[in-house]
Amino acid sequence: MKSVYDVPADRIIKKVAERLKDIPEVKAPDWMEFAKSGAHRERPPEQEDFWYVRCASILRKLYMDSPIGVSRLRREYGGRKHRGVKPERFRKGSGSVAREALQQLEKVGFVGHTKKGRHITGKGKSFLDSAAKEASKVG
Repeated sequence: MKSVYDVPADRIIKKVAERLKDIPEVKAPDWMEFAKSGAHRERPPEQEDFWYVRCASILRKLYMDSPIGVSRLRREYGGRKHRGVKPERFRKGSGSVAREALQQLEKVGFVGHTKKGRHITGKGKSFLDSAAKEASKVG
């Protein structure tokens, strides 16, 4: 049986994002169409399904390396800020995007909460493993 470790990240994230669209608790907040995904960005995301892709990516990161907190996710999704003539510098990603995504995944039951951070639950692992199995058959 294929697991998340055996399937390339882009294929499994795409498959999980498609499956997350069917869950009513996971939906993009109203403010997401106006918000940037980090201080290093110039504009809000243009992808139609950005929210689902980000939630799927966070879920995969939790599967691979738990527990993870919001601060670490901000660092993971950060990037280089273009500052004109001055040298580029690293800026963290949006904390509200990471926090809201984690809260929605927690409401569904895929993510649990401890003092050290968020971790993936058994329900979340089986959800990702079944998505990995589907993603491995496609290619």
